[in-house]
Amino acid sequence: MARSRRSEGSAGVEGEAQAAPAAVSFESALEALEGVVSRLESGDLPLEQALEAFEEGVALSRRCTATLAAAERRIEILMAERADGASARVERFETGTDADPDDEE
Repeated sequence: MARSRRSEGSAGVEGEAQAAPAAVSFESALEALEGVVSRLESGDLPLEQALEAFEEGVALSRRCTATLAAAERRIEILMAERADGASARVERFETGTDADPDDEE
């Protein structure tokens, strides 16, 4: 009984993410991922449900990562196109974790 209530409560965005991943926005996928993490962190899920939630979380995480990578590529392209039409130097988008202070070009 608890499973059906839990499934109904989380069927919204997370169900959409499984059914049609291309139709889910980044924000919706991130919100669903946060919900999965909260459910897992609660420690209340039986093992099988925890594994299912973990699998869903991995899929949502990969979706978010791919969306962010695509956005980064778009930013790099836009930074390369100057208003006068000349190509500008493409600068790598730094996330804070991959910045290397010794890496000067």
